[in-house]
Amino acid sequence: MMKRMKLLAAAVALLVSAVSALPAQAGDNNGNFQVKIGVSGVLTDDHTSSLTANGANILPGNWADTDDMVLPTLTLTYYFNHNVALELFCCFGETSVVGAGGLPHQELANTWLFPPILTAQYHFDGFGAFRPYVGAGVEWIHYFDEGLGDNGLGATSVKFRDSVGPAVQVGFDYDLGGGWSFGADFKKVWEDTKITWQAPGATIVAVHDIDPVIVTANIGYRFNLEDIFGRRAAAVPLK
Repeated sequence: MMKRMKLLAAAVALLVSAVSALPAQAGDNNGNFQVKIGVSGVLTDDHTSSLTANGANILPGNWADTDDMVLPTLTLTYYFNHNVALELFCCFGETSVVGAGGLPHQELANTWLFPPILTAQYHFDGFGAFRPYVGAGVEWIHYFDEGLGDNGLGATSVKFRDSVGPAVQVGFDYDLGGGWSFGADFKKVWEDTKITWQAPGATIVAVHDIDPVIVTANIGYRFNLEDIFGRRAAAVPLK
């Protein structure tokens, strides 16, 4: 938890630093670029779809669960016009795999992860300061710094395969003026990973569906990229 709070504090400091570096008139609720910082709950709808030991099936009766997470997150959005945008959402986190069923009910592995989500969005008009949107895209999860945790399997090493899967989202921004907004976002992703343990006399392989739901509350700041470089004398609304 302390690591996550430090990451959130660093994200807040980064946004404050970036905003303070912009010209005073830079904030623009119709600008072409938006930065958001948020707190996201990652709720895994997970299950083990395959589990083998030296190639022999040991499902059903043995499976594992992954932890839910609360993470600081950063979102960057570029608006091509008033309605169409491209969003990059990301964070860093740490999760654990815990045995269930006939497996030892303790931590079997842990890993850090880098899980960016890229989505194309459509933002709806006609709701005043309330700006709803929908989006679709893809998530890639890179796993690193894997560890054995409590090592309930007595393994000597563990490896996670990177994950890729489709993502959909629905959310809204509420304009506060001067480029500032608050908002909320709901994402659903479908993906799995393969976890391989090497233990004395055995190779244990699990294919684990993660399928997370990601719920985010955020604060945003929107502006025009051109203003950073002083290329415009006045704000020009998006078409």
